[in-house]
Amino acid sequence: QLQLVESGGGLVQPGGSLRLSCAASGFSLDYYDIGWFRQAPGKEREGVSCMDSSDGNTYYADSVKGRFTISRDNAKNTVYLQMNSLKPEDTAIYYCAADPEYDVCGSADFGSWGQGTQVTVSS
Repeated sequence: QLQLVESGGGLVQPGGSLRLSCAASGFSLDYYDIGWFRQAPGKEREGVSCMDSSDGNTYYADSVKGRFTISRDNAKNTVYLQMNSLKPEDTAIYYCAADPEYDVCGSADFGSWGQGTQVTVSS
């Protein structure tokens, strides 16, 4: 059974860093496109970053460009989201997702989801 489990969330001060992890089981991430999404209270889920498995191309939302980095370790079947220079507006539940192929870094394009991990940026 395909499963994604996120970890690494928590409370961090503005300007701090966190690294989120997403461990996959039941399937190999080698052939799956991956994405990180977030949803803040009262807001729609938005695509933060996505990576194409075939060529490694990445997408970042404008709001996180230069601060967040998506990566994958196929040997560990795990994907990561390194988040630096965190801001209060980054506070949200962060989800990882996987799909054999995506067209747009949007939630409708991904079929498998983790349960989410809370990230809170506050002093």
